[in-house]
Amino acid sequence: MTAETKALTRQKKDNVFSIEKIKPHIELIAALFSGVLILAGWILSKNDLETASIISYLLAFVIGGYAKAKEGIEETIENKELNVEMLMVLAAIGSAIIGYWTEGAILIFIFAVSGALETYTMNKSHKEISALMDLQPEEALRVFPNGMEEKVPVAQLQVGDFILVKPGERVPSDGMITEGLTNLDEAAITGESMPVSKSVKDVVFAGTVNLRGTITVEITKPSSETLFQKIIMLVQTAQSEKSPSQQFIERFEGAYVKIVLLVVLLMMFLPHFLFGWSWTETFYRAMILLVVASPCALVASIMPATLSAISNGARHGILFKGGVHLENLGNLTAIAFDKTGTLTKGKPEVTDVIIRQDLSEEDFLYHIASIENYSNHPLATAIVRYAKTNNNKDLVKPEGMEDISGYGVQAMIGNIQWKVGKADFVGRKEAEDFQDGIAFSLAAEGKTIVYAKDDKGIAGILTLKDQVREETISAIESLRQEGIYTVMLTGDGENTAKAIADESHIDEYIAECLPETKVDEIKSLKQHYGTVAMVGDGINDAPALATASVGIAMGEGTDVALETADVVLMKSDLPRIAEAVKLSKKMNRIIKQNIIFSISVIMLLIASNFLQFLDLPYGVIGHEVSTILVILNSLRLLRN
Repeated sequence: MTAETKALTRQKKDNVFSIEKIKPHIELIAALFSGVLILAGWILSKNDLETASIISYLLAFVIGGYAKAKEGIEETIENKELNVEMLMVLAAIGSAIIGYWTEGAILIFIFAVSGALETYTMNKSHKEISALMDLQPEEALRVFPNGMEEKVPVAQLQVGDFILVKPGERVPSDGMITEGLTNLDEAAITGESMPVSKSVKDVVFAGTVNLRGTITVEITKPSSETLFQKIIMLVQTAQSEKSPSQQFIERFEGAYVKIVLLVVLLMMFLPHFLFGWSWTETFYRAMILLVVASPCALVASIMPATLSAISNGARHGILFKGGVHLENLGNLTAIAFDKTGTLTKGKPEVTDVIIRQDLSEEDFLYHIASIENYSNHPLATAIVRYAKTNNNKDLVKPEGMEDISGYGVQAMIGNIQWKVGKADFVGRKEAEDFQDGIAFSLAAEGKTIVYAKDDKGIAGILTLKDQVREETISAIESLRQEGIYTVMLTGDGENTAKAIADESHIDEYIAECLPETKVDEIKSLKQHYGTVAMVGDGINDAPALATASVGIAMGEGTDVALETADVVLMKSDLPRIAEAVKLSKKMNRIIKQNIIFSISVIMLLIASNFLQFLDLPYGVIGHEVSTILVILNSLRLLRN
């Protein structure tokens, strides 16, 4: 390929990329351009250039109203029911028919801008599945009984196939280990921060990361039926469900349009026969009715308020992905939290060091950390980090290091054999009797216990725990003040769950939750409390986030959690949730004020028109002023 050809190809790609970047904003650009054309038409009209003015207005009608008119016509055909888009188009055409081009064009402009902003907002919040799919491997290394290896697409794997998963790779499909030992990071499935030791006959899940050893896995499920795929399906299903508010708006829209059009149609004939109005007066009044009944103020009651609240939230680190979620947040009665990375820091830390009387803590940490420094155990890093922070002695390399998978490690330091690991590894009876059975009370606090044994018996124990965030308690108390019931969902066991819940001041906790059970628990909470939010940060939280009335993601979480959620805390600042609730309640109050005011103005204008008090210019003024007042009221939400 010549340099010239390459340049042309690159230029073509750049042009396509530019078009793709502009495409989502076309509707907004068209709406704003129609505003420019309306201004040009008004200037031309003032200079007695009527033909040019009408042409400018016509272009504003077509360019600004095309998207909403197309949407209205398509939905009318599909649903066999008229909608507000069609009413706006008819109102604008009616204004033009009786010679009020400016008024008709402004009606189109206001509706087009609000529709364009709504479309833009929605386009930004529909990417969650792509992020989730990126975490699933596309290929797998299949092995045959004769030792031959073959790379195949994951979709071609069949139940009974054997695959090789090397360190650092993601498991491509659900299966059972037939050979090898390893630690797996299952955060993508369980959301828990601690890697899990796996050996022969243990089950592994697609999407989890192999951290240490090479393993051979026998496929037990087709790629389309893995737990990872179930998570994707749950997200898709939950997001396809319409909210109650959306369903109500759709029902109201259809009824409103039918009533207005029916009244306008009757107004075009009945007054002539009932009240003796001339045909000119009858048609004039019908067109005024079509204009003043156009729901510009009613539409503006919601969108500017919503956008103002969204902007306010964004300035304070709260990202809302749509008005319906912001509205639902104000009606919140219960909220569920994932534990790891949400209520807690997501990283285990050493909390207690208890040693035998003849040892110093410095010597104890020196020996344990020297051994754990060469261990692949999931908790080893936390222990070594703690020892280095609290001990000035340089660590040494132990001799005869042996890692007993699922139990612990043993090694020699200074001709003394040390064992570090579970109670069964160092001797359960000795471990339970140490310090009058202190391990039982520590375990009841939800702490993970690591035992250490030397040639004299149990040398000491270390406890580790995922620490509760400093701001968690204040955040929970703020929500309680708003009358919101708090629940914690976690994959941890009963003891750990209870300890974290008590420490966080959570009202209720549910332990041992997988993604499917989290979704079931959210559905149960919705049945019991109504509007329920879910707060999480992991891929495993995505189905629950999508199922909840409002999904709230932590900013430090995975991409899929952030994209699936309806609200994102950009700085992972839990107290912001209560602030978001307060902002939502204020927005809902302002929207109610706007709706009551706009409907009252419409009814007043309709009554005045029917009593022949109202001329079209004053009708348009009343209509537009009410819209402006509603928008100004909404802009109060921009204030802190």
